[in-house]
Amino acid sequence: MDMRIRAPFFALSICAVLLALPAYADTTGNQRAALQAQLDQINQEIKQNQTQLSLEQQQRTSLERDVAILNSKIQEAQLEIKQRTLTIQQLKDGIAEKEQGIQGLDTQVAAGEASLAQILRETSQIDNTSLAEIALNGTLTDMFKEIDDFHIIQQALGTSFTTMAAQRSDLSARKDALVQQQQEAQDLLQIQKLQQNTLKTTEQQKQNLVTAARGQESIYLQVIANKQKTAAQIQSALFALNGASHTTSFGDMYSYAKEASALTNVRPAVILGILREESDLGQNVGTGNWMTDMSPANQPAFTQITSGLGLDPNAMPVSKKPCYGNPCSGWGGAMGPAQFIPTTWQLYSDRIAQAAGQTPPNPWDPRTATFATALLMMDNGADAQTPSAERLAALRYLAGWKNAGNAAYAFYGNAVMSYAAEYQSDIDVLASGGSTGS
Repeated sequence: MDMRIRAPFFALSICAVLLALPAYADTTGNQRAALQAQLDQINQEIKQNQTQLSLEQQQRTSLERDVAILNSKIQEAQLEIKQRTLTIQQLKDGIAEKEQGIQGLDTQVAAGEASLAQILRETSQIDNTSLAEIALNGTLTDMFKEIDDFHIIQQALGTSFTTMAAQRSDLSARKDALVQQQQEAQDLLQIQKLQQNTLKTTEQQKQNLVTAARGQESIYLQVIANKQKTAAQIQSALFALNGASHTTSFGDMYSYAKEASALTNVRPAVILGILREESDLGQNVGTGNWMTDMSPANQPAFTQITSGLGLDPNAMPVSKKPCYGNPCSGWGGAMGPAQFIPTTWQLYSDRIAQAAGQTPPNPWDPRTATFATALLMMDNGADAQTPSAERLAALRYLAGWKNAGNAAYAFYGNAVMSYAAEYQSDIDVLASGGSTGS
């Protein structure tokens, strides 16, 4: 909203609160103080519980990380077991192959031994036969040829025996080595299975701790939710004590904000945040008089508004002039919970009437004012529902588009977003089981 339309913007939220008259007697003030003390205590307990919850969540996260590491180790161990099982099978196959080789050599040796026995028998016959008998049985040439063949066969068998003996020894050594490797692999496999069982046991223990930690988190979450619900109820009670002439509760204002949000897509918490910063949710709408606190440029619009509503302009409160010096400077004159100045209200009058279903729209009506705030915040960009967009929209609500970036007004945007966060917390609690009624 333009600065020329809303020149005395500081008066809209600060002076109206500072200069508002006490609404209740001392008894009500004492009740309010007692409730505020309770609220402060509960908020402190909520913070402590949230801190403990954070610690529990960190512990659970650490345990879950440890369990994940153990799961990886178990998977690694399982793969190693599979690998060693395959290795053992390969060793068994190798041992069987070596045994077959040894059996083949043993068969060859047995056959060679039979041949050698025959040669030995033939040698014995030759040794027992005289040269004359050998000569009489054939030619001398044949005799010498048979003797040479016999010696050649004898030498060949001797060489074969030596070779087979060496091969058998080698195969036997290799078989022994494979058997030893097989035994070592089986030993490692057994150890690995034991290790896997240990890891599973540890994993189960940690998983139990994770489950227990989650249980603790649930307990703290429930405690926090209950205390937040109590805080919301106390806040509602405080709201009811804030003004003598208003009976609108926090639940009522929240209901109006939800209606307005459905129409504008501006979050209810943000709408409530603006209304709280402007007028303490309609409880402090100012104690000024239109003739002394309102700019002459806005007075005709004000009288038109009150006349259309059948209201006495002198009886309707507006914000007072901002008084930062002596005498007071600037103008007040903002109306109702939304603290619209008259000319701006007239600009939005038709849209407010259509949205709120009230013609003509009454700026002092809490529900109608809530719709007015939502419409202006939507036009300012709050319907984007991002923190930056909502904060900028709030600054535009205060100082207009031209001056929204002025660092001097940052306090307003920060305050609105802080209130919005607080209300969002209350809204979440109420939505989860608390009452939103008056």
